[in-house]
Parts: sequence; C-alpha cells; structure tokens
Amino acid sequence: MQDRRVFFKTGVAAALSIGSHRILGANDRVSMGIIGLGGRGTYHVGAYLRIPEANVVALCDVNQAARERAAATVVKAGNAKPAEFEDMRKLFDDKKIDAVSMATPNHWHSLGTIWACQAGKDVYCEKPASHNIYEGQKMIEAARKYGRMVQIGSQNRSIPGIIKGAQMLKEGVIGKVYMAKGLCFKRRRSIGKTPVEPVPPGLNWDLFLGPAPMRPYSKNRFAYNWHWFWDTGDGDIGNQGIHEMDKARWGLGVDLPTFVSSTGGKYVYDDDQETPNTQLASFDYGDCQIVFEVRGIITGGESGAEPRGTSTVSNVFYGADGYMVLENGGFKVYKGEKRELVMEEKPVRGDAPEHMANFLNAVKSRKHTDLTADVEVGVKSMALVHMANISYRLKRSLKFDPTTMSFPGDAEANSLARPVQRPPYVVPVRV
Repeated sequence: MQDRRVFFKTGVAAALSIGSHRILGANDRVSMGIIGLGGRGTYHVGAYLRIPEANVVALCDVNQAARERAAATVVKAGNAKPAEFEDMRKLFDDKKIDAVSMATPNHWHSLGTIWACQAGKDVYCEKPASHNIYEGQKMIEAARKYGRMVQIGSQNRSIPGIIKGAQMLKEGVIGKVYMAKGLCFKRRRSIGKTPVEPVPPGLNWDLFLGPAPMRPYSKNRFAYNWHWFWDTGDGDIGNQGIHEMDKARWGLGVDLPTFVSSTGGKYVYDDDQETPNTQLASFDYGDCQIVFEVRGIITGGESGAEPRGTSTVSNVFYGADGYMVLENGGFKVYKGEKRELVMEEKPVRGDAPEHMANFLNAVKSRKHTDLTADVEVGVKSMALVHMANISYRLKRSLKFDPTTMSFPGDAEANSLARPVQRPPYVVPVRV
C-alpha cells in the first residue's frame, strides 16, 4: 500500500459552528482527541499527524503505557504534548476539543459515540459501528439530535476504485445483480488458553470492560483477542468481515433483509475463543440475496478471488450477464457464458487518511451528507453482522422486520439484539 500525504478540500469560506464551545473557521485546524491507543489507535495517531488540518491535542486510553507511548509519538512529530485522559468522559468535558477519533474495542463504540455527541463533539468511529442492533439505532439518534458529524471507519467507501465498481454495478455492468457474496477468508491462528491473573499495573480493567459484564482479567480478553469474545467483539464477520459486508450491501443496492440464516462453528482449535472461525450466512431480499462466508483456517480462494498470501478477502457480485470481483481497491468484470474478462480496474489502495480527511471536511461543512460513511450507513451494514451472529448463536433461521429493527415475536432473538449492559455504562433510552 502506497503511503502518501493526503490533503482534504477546504472550500468552505465562512466560519462555521462546531459544537457550542467555539467557532471554527474554514482554514482552522480541527482539535482532535484520540480514544483507544492500541494497534488501530496507534495508526489513528499517526494518520492524523500526517493530515495538516488536524491537530492532535488529547489522548485517552485505559492503559497508562499506551497513553505514554502515543504522547511520545505526538511530541516526536514536533507537536505540543497532548493532554492525557484515562476516562473518555473527562476528555469529553474538555471544551478545547472539537472532534474525537475512536479506536476502542467494539463494545465501547456506540456508548462512546453517544457521549461524544452529547458533549458537542464530532466523531470518527472505527468499524464496526455498534456491538448490537439496539445501540446502533441510538448512535443515529444522537448524531441527528445533536447535529454531529459521525463517520464510521469503513475506509473502502473512500477508495476511488471501489466507488467506481459500486457505481458500475448500479449502472448494470453485469445486468441484474442477483447475489453478492462476501469472502472473509482471513487466516487466524489459535489464540490458545490464558489463565486468570491479576490486572497489570497501569490498566483500569473496569473502564476497559465498561458496558460488558465484569470478568476476571486474562491476557486473551485483552489486547487484540477481545475480538473473539461475545462480551467485547463480534468475531471475524464483524472485524475484517464488516468491510466486505458493507461492500456487499452497497454493491447490491439494498438496505436490510427480512430473513437470515447462519451456521458454522469453531473448528479444529481448542482454545479460549468463543466466536466461530468458520461461518456461513445468507440474507434473503426476495429478488436477490447476500451470502457471506468466514473461514479462519487454511483454505483456498473462490470465483476469481484468489488468495493473497494466506488470506482471501473479497466481494463477488453475480448478475444476469456476468460477475464482478471487487477487491484490493479495484475490480474485474467477467461476462458471457465463457466468463471472459472484459474490464479491469487495477487496484490502487487507498488509506485511512483519505477517509479521515473526508470526515474533517464534513466537520467544516456541517453536512452529514458529505460523509462517505455516515453513521447510518455503518449501522445498517453492521446490523447484517448482528443478525448473522444471532442466528448462529441460536442455531436457527430468523425473520426480521427492518421497520421495527426487531425479530417479530422472537423474545430470544430480541434479547440478543439488545443485551443488558453493566451500569453505569448503559446506552440511554433517550439520548
């Protein structure tokens, strides 16, 4: 992936209101607070430091060591030492901060975003948008109620080759599209088993868990492996897979389905992981469908989507006249009975700063329609992931009502769509 400095458009001439605490001019830098400073958060820090219009002024993490490392990075880049916070609520109280960029574990995304909106901050929130269906709806409510710009980290929405491919599908390049298939064949090795042990010094375990149930500390429940526990993550369908799920919904041109079925399991490995490493989901839209597959164990490619290294991460769209493989920032179109390659857009990888630059542009324009991955887009795509995971966990197919965002007459499924959260870290009914 080519690393390049990214600039974003600053065409708004007038000074515009940002929250209730200051007026931001079109050429002013946006004062940013970065929340969550693990692997992805470290990338956020570096990305914003490369965007001239951003000014990293605050850092927040429940882990003292992570805060110190990130602060050193900011200072080394020639910036003033940023303020440091253990608790994001204290950061939200700081009137000098215009916007926040969240790279916390999944279970914090919605509540953190809602709190930020209530405090008058704009939000760049890493994918996935939410940890359950209910709180995703509350994210949208908060963004609209407080007039906040909320961008979800679905970076493919800002990559020119992917945008072009989605537009060509809409224009009928392969005829009527009847199926979108998302492939998340991301090689994942066993996480093993780690024992319960004392919380490491400098880590606030209560704040890390937040809305999740209180559990004893173990290494596998912390750092990256929190993805594989239902309390804090959504499995790979909601980790790497949400990118492909979003593209599947986008390219097919649909919102939410009325029926879902998902099966699979955690195969081969005997370890602490709770989420499946092999999963197959199908979403019925009546005249078309989305099929999604996760494979974390050794596997091959599929339908022109060949492995890159040990993984195959791709989307394949099937139409009346042919099919399109959409991946790696580009696409290939095959048509006719002989499946001839008739069009190819060479991959040109984008980078998260493009997506972050788009966010900062919307912060100045004050138009959520300027966002390439507005919160409503991210929430809808993630709802598909939640539907698949609920079907998988209940081991049965489910009917879904997109108008009520619920499973009609199914108390068991609806309880998983809105799980109980641990006070005081509760998404409010009235945001």
